[in-house]
Amino acid sequence: MARAVANAASTERGALKPGRLKRRAEFLRAAQKGRKAAMPGLVLQVLPRDDADPLRLGFTVTKKVGNAVVRNRVRRRLREAARLLLQQTKLRGADLVIIGRDTTRTRDFTLLMADLRRAIAKAGLVPPTQP
Repeated sequence: MARAVANAASTERGALKPGRLKRRAEFLRAAQKGRKAAMPGLVLQVLPRDDADPLRLGFTVTKKVGNAVVRNRVRRRLREAARLLLQQTKLRGADLVIIGRDTTRTRDFTLLMADLRRAIAKAGLVPPTQP
């Protein structure tokens, strides 16, 4: 709990910044026990927690997508989409793993945002809304 509170740094607007998933075991736990929502631009794995701490996010892109430069670009696109979408919502108490696909690299950013929004709704974190 103390580590989660320490990871939840405040932003300029006073909202809590999501924590990060960093260890392999955290990613594996979300993959094994969490819910999965596949979309054309990404795959989302959600593991609900029994607390009201801020979300924790993890991003991963496999080598199938491309070399390190391409994978990092895909990861940056996913991180920005998550940042923009999650600052609009008040989601708490879950671990999210966002997995980049080959199509993430070339997918229009508004479609990528819609994919993430639909994946979050499909995973049961928020009710579905129109994009």
